[in-house]
Order: sequence, then structure tokens, then C-alpha cells
Amino acid sequence: MKLEKLDVKKLAKMIDHTCLKPYATKQDLEKLCKEAKEVDTAMIAINTEWTRFCKELLKDTDVHVGAAISFPLGQEGLPVKLYETEYAISEGADEIDYVIHIGKAKMHDWAYLEDEMRQINDICKKHHVICKVIFETCYLSDDEIIELAKIASKVKPDFIKTSTGFGTAGATAHHVRLMKENAKEDVKVKAAGGIRDLKTALEMVEAGAERIGTSSTLKILEEASQDFKV
Repeated sequence: MKLEKLDVKKLAKMIDHTCLKPYATKQDLEKLCKEAKEVDTAMIAINTEWTRFCKELLKDTDVHVGAAISFPLGQEGLPVKLYETEYAISEGADEIDYVIHIGKAKMHDWAYLEDEMRQINDICKKHHVICKVIFETCYLSDDEIIELAKIASKVKPDFIKTSTGFGTAGATAHHVRLMKENAKEDVKVKAAGGIRDLKTALEMVEAGAERIGTSSTLKILEEASQDFKV
């Protein structure tokens, strides 16, 4: 989306409001859902355990529930990832954000990663659920990011995503551009990790991101309400 066409409501609908802390409590998730309803975000991003609980809290809204699969390391092994994906969907997940096997990317085992992406994407498509593939770009070279984006251009998940927010760095505009250019028009890009203010969020949108993952949603939208021209 062009920045000049963006307003606060449209920006909110690009945001996945996030609570993936390992110490998240029921109260944290209730607060997350309440905030997401109030500002009308695209999705909440949560750990799989909370899927059914949050689905109930958001049942009268169009805010999606997104489950984080194999989070944040991506090392559980494909059968476990497939099971967790099916389980999250059975609990009510509208979207799946899964972490690739990052070690396999560093080993350049592209056949494994294509098979992983295809199998998880197939489950999502069978259930009409959005599939997002997390690269964790901070650990990858540009060439590795390009190769993964090219695989995505063949498999066609709904989104490829920069980061978990638990790595050594988060999203960069450079990585977003690289992903967008090589995944082609059928695959969207989600930027996540380290996006804590409006300036950074808009940099990601300008680079080609169509979703933003952040736990700083309210701060970003408050800045937008003051900065955007009405």
C-alpha cells in the first residue's frame, strides 16, 4: 500500500497484535484481545496453547487468531510441526505463522525446506487458513533469503515473514525488499521483530510489507493518529 493512501484504520488492519512472551498469563491474553478488538487489528499472534481461549474472546469480531508454530527455534522436526499446525487449526486458528528449520537453511538443504513449506501450506489451504513462513532473517545471508523467497514463489504460502522477534535482530527494510522482489506478486511479506514505533512500521510498509507484527500496536497507532493527515 502506498503511504499516502494509509490512514489509522488501514494501518491497524495491517497489524498482527502480538503477545508471545514465555511468561504470558491469562490476563495478558485477555488484555491483548481487548486491545485488538478496540483498534481492530488484522490478527493477534499468540502461542498455540492460547488459541481456543482467544478464539472465544474474539468470536464476535473479524480479528483473526494466529498461532505461532515451532516457535521460536524451528527445530522440532517436520512431523511435530505438522501435528502442531493441525492442532492449532482444530483449536480455532485462522492463521499459522511457522518457523522454518533454520539449520537446514544454513546447510542449504533447499529440498527439505521446500517440502516442509509445501506440507504445512497444504494443511493450511485444506482448512482455508492463512499460512505465514518465518525465515528468521538475522541468521541468514542475502543469498539464503533469496533462495527461500524463490521457494516460496513456487509453493505460494500467503506470506513470508522476516523474524520471530526472539533472534539477534528483527526486521529490516533491506530484507523486506529482498523477500518481496524474489517471492513475486503471489506471496506477501510480513515484517516483524523490533518494530516499536510508527517510523519503523512505515519503513517496512514502504519496503513492501503488507503485514506488521508488533507488541507496540497501541503506541504505533497513537503516533499515527497524530501524524497522519486527516
